[in-house]
Amino acid sequence: MSGEEEENAAELKIGDEFLKAKCLMNCEVAIILDHKYEQLQQTSDDPMNQVSQVFEKSLQYVKRFSRYKNPDAVRQVR
Repeated sequence: MSGEEEENAAELKIGDEFLKAKCLMNCEVAIILDHKYEQLQQTSDDPMNQVSQVFEKSLQYVKRFSRYKNPDAVRQVR
């Protein structure tokens, strides 16, 4: 057993890589997930086999609650 404590998000024990991380807006996450979805469609004959239900629901959520739809507007807001 190592001397490091185990990560636990419920107790706000997160890894070092998250200490300096910036939060993303829903519109930024939507752009990222859309790009990933397009990549999955291009690399697979049947894209629905590689896209999980969690991915689909996450994409629907961020699209629904995104205030900005245009990538240029997102860059200006950031």
